[in-house]
Amino acid sequence: MYQGRTVFSQLLDFLPRHSFRRCVERYRGDYRVRGFTCWNQFLTMAFAQLTFRESLRDIEACLRALQDRLYHMGIRGSVARNTLAVANEKRDWRIYADFAQILIHEARHLYADESLGLDLKQTVYALDSTTIDLCLNLFPWAHFRRAKGAIKLHTLLDLCGNIPTFVWITHGKFVDMRILDVLVPEPGSIYIMDRGYRDFTRLHRLTKDRAIFVTRAIDKLAFRRIYSHPVDRSTGLICDQTIRFTGPLSKQKYPDQLRRIRYRDAERDEVWTFLTNDFTLPAFTVAELYRYRWQVELFFKWIKQHLRIKAFYGTSSNAVKTQVWIAITVYLLVAIVRKRLQIERDLYTILQILSLSLFEKLPLAQVLTESTCTLNDNGFRNQLQLFDF
Repeated sequence: MYQGRTVFSQLLDFLPRHSFRRCVERYRGDYRVRGFTCWNQFLTMAFAQLTFRESLRDIEACLRALQDRLYHMGIRGSVARNTLAVANEKRDWRIYADFAQILIHEARHLYADESLGLDLKQTVYALDSTTIDLCLNLFPWAHFRRAKGAIKLHTLLDLCGNIPTFVWITHGKFVDMRILDVLVPEPGSIYIMDRGYRDFTRLHRLTKDRAIFVTRAIDKLAFRRIYSHPVDRSTGLICDQTIRFTGPLSKQKYPDQLRRIRYRDAERDEVWTFLTNDFTLPAFTVAELYRYRWQVELFFKWIKQHLRIKAFYGTSSNAVKTQVWIAITVYLLVAIVRKRLQIERDLYTILQILSLSLFEKLPLAQVLTESTCTLNDNGFRNQLQLFDF
C-alpha cells in the first residue's frame, strides 16, 4: 500500500516555490508576519478553489476537521477565518498576479505544440471580457449601475491550449476598447476581437506595432473599394475587398488600407463582415479565425462554473482580486499537471477528481489516469443466500 505524500502535497511540486518567495519579497507580503504567511494564505485559498468551499466559515470548518493533516499540506498551524479574511484584505494582490504570470509562461511553453486546426505560424489570441455581478451594498467600489455592482474580467486567451496570457480586473463601467491602451501587442501575432473593440484609433496603433487584428464591421460603414479579390463562393465567401475609409472621422483615425471580407454562415444563415489589416492570409482562414474567438467565451463559462469567482470570501477590491488571481493560478496548475503527466482527461474531469482525493495518499498520476479495478472472484461469499431457487 502506498504510504507516501498526499495528493495535495504532490500538486505543490509543480509550483516554483522560489519564484513565489521572490513575488512575496517584491511586495513585502510577509513583513512583520509571524504565523500565517503568504504561502499559507495561497495554500488555503487554493484548497478552497479545489474543493469548492462556499465561505470563510466553510474553509475554517473543513481545515479544522483535518487539523492533523495540515502539516502535510504545507500549512503550519491552524487556520482561522478572521486571519484569512485579514490576509485577503491587507496583503497585496499583485503577489498572486505576478506568480500567475510565472505559471502562464510555463503553461504556454508546455502547450506551444498544440494544434489550432489552421495552418498558421503566428500566435493567435482571442480578446474579450466577462462581467461578474456583485451586490453594490457589499462592494461599493465596484460601480456598474445605479443599484448594481460588477467587475469585469478582461482576458487575452492564447488559443493554443486556451491559456490566459493577460488578465485585467476593472469595475463594471470600464469600456472594453480601453483595454487596448493597456495591452502590449506582440509583432506578428493575431488578435481576434468582437465589435466592442472597434475603435479605429486603437486598431491603427496595433497596425503600427505590426500586430494583426481580426474584428467584425458594422453594416453602415463608409468606405471606398479599391480592389476586389477573387473568392470561392462554394466555401461561403461573398467578397474579399481592399478598402479605404471615406468617413471624416474614420479615415482620420485609420488612414491606411484595410481588408473587408464578407462570409455567409450556412448553419446560422447569417452574413458576417470582417475587417483585418492582414492582406496575406486566405480569406476563408480569416473567417475561420473569427469562429475560434468563441474559445474565450467557453473559457469564461468554464471558470465561472468550476472555480470560485462568482461569490467572494471578502468584499474589498484587494480581496476580490486576490481570489480571482489565485483561481486563475489553480486553473494554470491543473493545466500544467495535465501536460506534464500526459493525462488524456479534460481539465473539468481532473478538477473533479482532485476535489475528492486531495488528502488521499496515492500517486498523483495513478489518481488522475483511468484505471479499472478487477475483482478476484474465487466463489467465496460472506453474504448468505436469501432465496432458494
